[in-house]
Amino acid sequence: MTIYDSVKKKKVEFIPLNDAEVLIYVCGPTVYDDAHLGHARSAIAFDLLRRSMNENGYKVTFVKNITDIDDKILKKMADESKSLEEITDHYTMTYHNDMNALNVLSPDIEPKATQTIDTMISMINDLLKSDHAYTTSEDDVYFDTSKDEQYLSLSNRSSEDETQSRIETNSQKRNAADFALWKHCKVGESVCFDAPFGSGRPGWHIECSAMIEKHMAKENSEYAIDIHAGGADLLFPHHENEAAQTRCATDHSLAKYWMHNGFVTINGEKMSKSLGNSFFLKDALKHYHGEVLRYYLCTTHYRQDLSFNEEDLITSKKRLDRIFRLKKRLIGVSAAPKADNTFEAKMLEALNDDLNVSMALAHIDEMIANSNEKLDTQISKNEKKTVVANLNLIERVLGFGKADAYEYFQFGIDFALKEKIEVLIAQRDAAKKEKNWALADSLRDELTNLDISIMDTPNGTVWEKL
Repeated sequence: MTIYDSVKKKKVEFIPLNDAEVLIYVCGPTVYDDAHLGHARSAIAFDLLRRSMNENGYKVTFVKNITDIDDKILKKMADESKSLEEITDHYTMTYHNDMNALNVLSPDIEPKATQTIDTMISMINDLLKSDHAYTTSEDDVYFDTSKDEQYLSLSNRSSEDETQSRIETNSQKRNAADFALWKHCKVGESVCFDAPFGSGRPGWHIECSAMIEKHMAKENSEYAIDIHAGGADLLFPHHENEAAQTRCATDHSLAKYWMHNGFVTINGEKMSKSLGNSFFLKDALKHYHGEVLRYYLCTTHYRQDLSFNEEDLITSKKRLDRIFRLKKRLIGVSAAPKADNTFEAKMLEALNDDLNVSMALAHIDEMIANSNEKLDTQISKNEKKTVVANLNLIERVLGFGKADAYEYFQFGIDFALKEKIEVLIAQRDAAKKEKNWALADSLRDELTNLDISIMDTPNGTVWEKL
């Protein structure tokens, strides 16, 4: 399997630290607001990585954190007069709901920042003792970047890079690039934790390093984990700073490989709250099935920026529809023990090439066309079972095609309209039993005018939204 390493800036062969296990850590959300399309892009990209590695036989331990203490969260608390738990519990729940709708697998471990304070304090103490950190007169603790010879080696930037301005400024810092490990409690702040260096709360960067040390890092290893992943915007300064503090506080480097997904843009602008163009998932999921959104987000390679376009989303839906139409044709058919060897080999070959989903989707289109052609002519029972196994492979590795086929095509129909549709279908069934064909045809026309297509099957009449 080859993956693109963001540090080496090239595809490399993936060789795990331990043949029996792969350790993957992905930066999760800061839970102060609803998840948007950018969150979904990252979650799906590395969910695909996890699924592909599972299919290759690796035992994957997948960890994604929850940042539940942060300046933005404190501001939300003040704005809404709510407690930390009220804010973070609510948005953690909505994030989980959105991820479930997108068929994103739950992490094996989901640590929260507030549950990892002791480990953060311990790491900060180690950095202070080794003189890689210092305390200011206000009881803030900063990492001293000048003491780390390898600082900026991850992002390959120079110390004069203008992006240093992204790092927090403070007159008490020794160097412009130094970053906060611990922030003292200000007057009026209600969320504070006791520490030997003063009451306060952790800086953002120390959280992930501490969580990896607590839940994942192996002793006597050159690296704490195999893969650290996240959005491209995290490479600097977040991941750079994580790598520095771990390197200086422990006897190992943070990760052997670094992977980053591209941005989501709308009208050419990076998706950002400050630009006012965030596409909240909760709103998207009102109009499109989660499977459609997942499929759409997979159509652009994870390293490339994705320019959101609703026309492309609709095109993706039509392409995904073909999977569910094939699935409908095979309802009641059990799956063969495994997928077709050739199809499975092609799928894994594509995904093992740095998650080349475009190639995998092309193989799926070919499989669907061939399967429909056989179903239109003559196909054996065993061949049908193999096609079902192929669909199961797609669901298992790519994460779409899971929904009930009829439920998928009924998405977006509100309860009142569903009731009306069911009544019309029942009336039509009764008319057919009475051989009142004129009434049955008029009821079908009425359903068609509602953009509803019906199909008579041995198990009754089924319907879908056109």
